[in-house]
Amino acid sequence: MTVVEQYARAHVVTDSPEAPDAVPIVLRYDPDADPRSVRIGLPGPHEWAFSRDLLEKGLRAPAEKGDVRIWPCGRVQAVMEFHSQRGVEVVQLESKALLRFLRRTYTAGAAGQRFS
Repeated sequence: MTVVEQYARAHVVTDSPEAPDAVPIVLRYDPDADPRSVRIGLPGPHEWAFSRDLLEKGLRAPAEKGDVRIWPCGRVQAVMEFHSQRGVEVVQLESKALLRFLRRTYTAGAAGQRFS
């Protein structure tokens, strides 16, 4: 099966005046490694894995599982919140980039229903 990798830009939600406007992230899906999960790589050594279903649900309504929370923010944005022992990372990105990524994961031959 095909690995799906998509690069995007996200805004880190912070109160720091030194925070960059946007940071590069990578969305990754490897059906051979785990057909039910996706990964998001944030700047630095920060990578999170969570279910593809959680991402899909979080684009429609607030959803959470374990240390990951996702919810829509207006009509064109989504927010992802990642909790760890080091603290919380919150990023905001365009929903259409996430939708495009999800569609690509389903067309890559993954099991499950296609995202509509």
